Amino acid sequence: MTSLLPRLFGDMTDWLEVDFPRPLPAFRIEDRMTDTEYVLRAELPGLDPEKDVQISALNGVLTVKAERREENVSAGRSEFRYGMMHRSLRLPPHADESAITAAYEKGILEIVVPLTAPQPAGRQIAITKK
Repeated sequence: MTSLLPRLFGDMTDWLEVDFPRPLPAFRIEDRMTDTEYVLRAELPGLDPEKDVQISALNGVLTVKAERREENVSAGRSEFRYGMMHRSLRLPPHADESAITAAYEKGILEIVVPLTAPQPAGRQIAITKK
């Protein structure tokens, strides 16, 4: 019995060190890539895209920030997420950051990132005689 207690408490200590509840993504996304574009869709219902959503691309990272403000404070239950939410994703290496477009319809934000022709990984260097 005495050998069981350290094992039991050791297991409990490990369990207590885990973040609980585990943090969930701020909002759900889905993405797909073709030969010509990378498309990201984000679920952002009930937001005004002109006031509540910001999209930026810098150094190969696409960031979507959104803020949902609580309109009515009531005594009932709410499972809605309020406050600032953001997601950052690495873009494909040949993404054209200067041509990214975004549209919002029926609670879905769709971001289209055009892809350019892949650049060669390196170049051949000629050797000359001296």
